[in-house]
Amino acid sequence: MSFGERVNQFDAWLLDRIFQPVADALPERLTAMDVGMSFQVGSIVLSAASISALLVLDGMTVNNLITNVLGWFFEVIFYIGIHRMRAMVRPGYQNPFRIMLAGMRPISIPFAAYALYQAVTADAVYELALWFNSLSQLVFVAGIYLISCNVPPPGHRARQTSFGRGPLPNEL
Repeated sequence: MSFGERVNQFDAWLLDRIFQPVADALPERLTAMDVGMSFQVGSIVLSAASISALLVLDGMTVNNLITNVLGWFFEVIFYIGIHRMRAMVRPGYQNPFRIMLAGMRPISIPFAAYALYQAVTADAVYELALWFNSLSQLVFVAGIYLISCNVPPPGHRARQTSFGRGPLPNEL
């Protein structure tokens, strides 16, 4: 099995075994898409806080500022793109974002791990700003996985009796 196949297998496991049960356990009125989009907004806000904190602490040169602000604009553009296409996600059908974001989900994990490493090894003066950045990356990863979860058909959640367990035959 090649490295790419292992990455795809890990991505599918993470999506199906970790995030899909969480999405299935959400209340009927709150879909995984809604929670994932809220996480994306949170990621954008935390990223802006990180950039602002580094700017105030004089931790950025003009080139770093331009690079980070452009990266932040890409986050905003990504959010707008997903928001415009969210009508494609219909309850009871395969989520098209599951395939569309298949390349972005696994690559976002090493970026989050690197941001976490930066926060742990940062100088004390920049530590808080880099913790905002690492939290932003972790929230982004959780959001992109939740956005990729399938939305169960209406009434499916009402039949579930506990977290991650469907109805037993005598409960139908």
